[in-house]
Amino acid sequence: MKEQNHRLRKWTEQKNVNIPELFFRHYKKLGISDNEAMLLLQILAFHSENVYFPTPNALAERMHYTDEEILAKLERLVQKGFLEISQGYDANGILYEKYSLFPLWDRILDIVDKQAIHQEEQQKKKEEGEIFTLFEQEFGRLLSPIEIETISSWLDQDQHSPKIIREALKEAVLAGKLSFRYIDRILFEWKKKNIRTIQQVEKQREQFVKQNSPSIPPKQFTPENHKKVPFYNWLDERE
Repeated sequence: MKEQNHRLRKWTEQKNVNIPELFFRHYKKLGISDNEAMLLLQILAFHSENVYFPTPNALAERMHYTDEEILAKLERLVQKGFLEISQGYDANGILYEKYSLFPLWDRILDIVDKQAIHQEEQQKKKEEGEIFTLFEQEFGRLLSPIEIETISSWLDQDQHSPKIIREALKEAVLAGKLSFRYIDRILFEWKKKNIRTIQQVEKQREQFVKQNSPSIPPKQFTPENHKKVPFYNWLDERE
């Protein structure tokens, strides 16, 4: 039992090979077979042992392949652009070679980036679709073709985000001025002032309230006094 515990301790204290989780998720998408994946992992294991250019024979000792089969697989991985052989000189000026898995990690990150872009595009389409529904809910009716075209123009031509358009609609509702003309004016003013985020909208509101609020001592502040704070009219006219 004591000997078994010693063996177990020795085994658990072995170096761990760090394998990116993204490798397991995406190697199939890259067209890497299970056998090729295992070979790449063996090369990674050798790297953890500071052996950067294991011979086909050394790799074959750990796998169910001959030296020739290992060599053929290595050549295919290099041809596919998943593995590269780099050269350099050590401190003693001796030429050395090593396997680099950088091309593999680079290809995997390309997949991750493309997936992220696709997800962002899908989310954007979803948010844009929800904008039309939200306008119909607030106006209590179906939108006319011209109104649909106006919202599309805000999104495509003016490059307003769905969140900003949603906030402009909210501003119009709070002001009691629910009209496309008023909302368009809000978005025009925000774009002119380079207001692109909700945080910037809130800052603009705070500045306006601060500049236009009547001077009321803290002790005399009441809900009735609060109502005296003017609401910004984005059309700059009485309607």
